[in-house]
Amino acid sequence: MSRFVRPELAALPAYVPGKPAPVGPGGVSYKLSSNENPFPPLPGVLAAVAQACAGMNRYPDMGNTAVIEATAARLGVDHDQLAFGTGSSGVLYHLIQATCTAGDEVIIAWRSFEAYPIAIKLAGATPIMIPLGPGTVHDLDAMLAAITPRTKLIILCTPNNPTGPAITHDDLSRFVESVAGRALVVVDEAYVEFAAAPPRTLELIKDGAPIVSLRTFSKAYGLAGFRVGYGIADPALAAAVRKTAIPFGVSLPAQAAVVASLEAEKELLDRVKLIVERRDVMLARLREIGHDVPDSQANFVWLPLGDRTGAAVDTFSRAGLMVRGYGDDGLRITVGEPEACDLAVEVAAALP
Repeated sequence: MSRFVRPELAALPAYVPGKPAPVGPGGVSYKLSSNENPFPPLPGVLAAVAQACAGMNRYPDMGNTAVIEATAARLGVDHDQLAFGTGSSGVLYHLIQATCTAGDEVIIAWRSFEAYPIAIKLAGATPIMIPLGPGTVHDLDAMLAAITPRTKLIILCTPNNPTGPAITHDDLSRFVESVAGRALVVVDEAYVEFAAAPPRTLELIKDGAPIVSLRTFSKAYGLAGFRVGYGIADPALAAAVRKTAIPFGVSLPAQAAVVASLEAEKELLDRVKLIVERRDVMLARLREIGHDVPDSQANFVWLPLGDRTGAAVDTFSRAGLMVRGYGDDGLRITVGEPEACDLAVEVAAALP
């Protein structure tokens, strides 16, 4: 039956999700491999979801009307500037389908989010992968130098997944000005709520810059299991993204969860502050024990271990901690429960 499958898929890597948590000594088991929010759902959000489930025999609102109204009010943007999908990665797939075709190029930093080259190749386009600069930051000058007449998109991940550093507003503004409309700049801001001073992408969009911001309710809002993300863009571009979206992609309970979460945003963002505090403590402690970790602005930390990565992942696993390894580059540790963070530092201290 393989003759019916597109030949391009043979060379396409599959996205690898974070593995489930192992069980360590004394039953210790923490999953720190998927950047999930460690806090349980709020009671009000659970109640809204339960109420929505009573109508599960009906299709959800394909227009995401209530979700768009609540999100637009929260961000101060127009309704027609928003496009929703199954997580920010789902919206990215829609965006690439709406803009790219065979022969186009998409510039990305590397290492960055693993779904980027997959989504790009599925559209028949070519990913142009620019190595990260010192400190695992985006090398914006090298990305500018890589622009050709075939460049359609440039994807910037800030804070960068899996390494953590963020792009400043001034650097992003200068970058967009230097691109000068030669390509669409896509700013993946899945972790924006965890950053101390994120770029003001909405401001640039309102000024007419050729930018798309991608965001999600999976991380800061704790709705990873419902997969709801969105893009903010010029109305014409947002309409094109909506046109490529899968019909009824955002489920009925997911829509209810988003609206309830926005109503409870203060409490959820208070939780984000606690995660940020834990992250900063982890960074400080890891540096104290000799690890050269970059300045993360997300809900995870990065250990650049090179060819020791695989053995280090195994060491964490034996202790009951599942972390995310990335080839011979390093590993990523999600900021989880306080006990999990403490144990992660203890294991990191014992690494050879």
